[in-house]
Amino acid sequence: MNSPATQAGRAPEPAAAMVALLDDATAVARSAGRADLVQRLDTAKERVLDPRRKIVVVGPLKQGKSQFVNSLLNLTVCSVGDDETTAVPTVVQHAPVPAAELVLADSGGDPLRVPVPLDQITTITPNSPLAQGRDVLRLEIGVPSPLLADGLVIVDTPGVGGHGSPHSASVLGLVPGADAVLVLSDASTELTEPEVGFLRQVIGLCPAVACLVSKVDLYPEWRRIVDADLGHLQRNNIHVPILPVSSMLRSHALRLQDDELNVESGFAALYQFLRDNVVSRSDDATRRAVALDVRSTSEHIALGLASELAALRDPETGAAAVRELQRAKIAAEDLHKRTSLWQQSLGDGITDLAADIDHDLRERLRRVTRDAEEWVDERDPGDNWSELGAWLEDMVGTSIGDNFVWAHERSVWLAQVVAQHFAETGAVDLPHLHLADIDNVLEPVDSLADLESGRIGITQRVLVGMRGSYGGVLMFGMVTTLAGMALINPISIGAGVLLGTKAFREDKDARIARRRNEAKMAIRRYVEDVSFQANKESKDRLRQIQRVLRDHFAGLADNTLRSLNDSLRAAQDAATVASSDRAQRCAELEQQMRTVAELRTRSDRVLPAGESSNGRQLQ
Repeated sequence: MNSPATQAGRAPEPAAAMVALLDDATAVARSAGRADLVQRLDTAKERVLDPRRKIVVVGPLKQGKSQFVNSLLNLTVCSVGDDETTAVPTVVQHAPVPAAELVLADSGGDPLRVPVPLDQITTITPNSPLAQGRDVLRLEIGVPSPLLADGLVIVDTPGVGGHGSPHSASVLGLVPGADAVLVLSDASTELTEPEVGFLRQVIGLCPAVACLVSKVDLYPEWRRIVDADLGHLQRNNIHVPILPVSSMLRSHALRLQDDELNVESGFAALYQFLRDNVVSRSDDATRRAVALDVRSTSEHIALGLASELAALRDPETGAAAVRELQRAKIAAEDLHKRTSLWQQSLGDGITDLAADIDHDLRERLRRVTRDAEEWVDERDPGDNWSELGAWLEDMVGTSIGDNFVWAHERSVWLAQVVAQHFAETGAVDLPHLHLADIDNVLEPVDSLADLESGRIGITQRVLVGMRGSYGGVLMFGMVTTLAGMALINPISIGAGVLLGTKAFREDKDARIARRRNEAKMAIRRYVEDVSFQANKESKDRLRQIQRVLRDHFAGLADNTLRSLNDSLRAAQDAATVASSDRAQRCAELEQQMRTVAELRTRSDRVLPAGESSNGRQLQ
């Protein structure tokens, strides 16, 4: 029962080959005095040596997420129970010695870390005394585990649809930075419409998603549920694998070391999914990034070498040098123009994106508010207020989730637009917009305010009726006394009953109208609170996106300017080299050019099978 990375047959040779290639490229860049390229290659090397892969486990309440994580790791690291147990995101990663820390928000700087005793990790809530009144960002747990030692990081999340909605938007904040997402839904019922909608949102944020049907050991009809779930996904054009799993059978299989029972638990199929869609995909992405960084570095260095070598080989340096300098000047002016254009595109794009996201969110929430108010106008809200609250929280969470997914897609599109200013002749590496880290999840808001049911007791009903009938009895009683009848007589009593009934109905209608107004005010106040928090989070994310894109493309522009300036300086210096030294310098440059060409060739071999590096890249 090996881990996905081990079962995938991952050998150390590919990583070692990439490290050797990066070291050689770093040596060449350092000898050329290009500290900027050395820093970029060092970052790529860190990625190769630390290939952590984040697996996020999500799903509605009480679907067995925490028990699944415990069974996957064969450890008790997540709380399990009948109530909502996972109240804060829990990150489980490898550590030589078991330890746990509570990460708390600090408005004045970096998040604070508070040690947590291991016997208390299953009791952590947002109101934990260890939080000292601060907002809890996450719980980090380090444990020695063969599975985690291969680079996997497991994130257990609060249930979607729980108290403090929109939980789904908070959980979605973890998805863009994940290498894979496992969506759990137990085998007791088919996928619901909110679950299908949440799956669609997750697919828009992460390329590797699987739907796990949990607790199949408890429900004999689980196969029928799986078939029904497949039908729901096909009708909604959602293509993700459905994997039935049993955490209980998995625990028994690990305890008994029974491979057949492990296969029956469904975890073998889960490992296959992780091998094919997480390990292999991550390895391909790493190889692709390394190849692109090395090839880009070689292109930058080759530009200066080629300029100097061309100047040295030309015996008539006068006219040739002038032409080279003129062309270089034009190229420099063009580069400055492109630099200005990409900054303008980024600024305009962020401004438009902020306006579009805000308008989209407001429009979605307005539709939800209108639907809720129409529901209130059609009935007495006091009778089904709790059901309306649950529906409203689900719809608001879905709306914010859809808005978040759309904003993420637009951010990726904006990165591609800005990259076009640097990619006239080849592909440009795009930044990783994994900005929705767990330090920045959407803060929960208060639930919908309570509303009185509107039910009144017998005594109050009698008092309302008597208050309305009193005037009728007195008025008709006084009239009938003129005919010689008593004040209290059948006519006055009948009139009192009629007027009392009318007063009771009017009082009931007035109370319903008052409850409707209160319900609408509560709905608007709840949606306004959600909108306020969502807008704040959206603006924070956009600022992060702008900084990431600005820093990334500014680095590309600086590298290109540096390369161009070096080539200009090399061409100018070549004109002053003595004739006796030209042959020796040309030999040195030719040797360096061969070394750079070899780096390009080796970078092409690092690329995943079936891919090739085409076009000249200056990044």
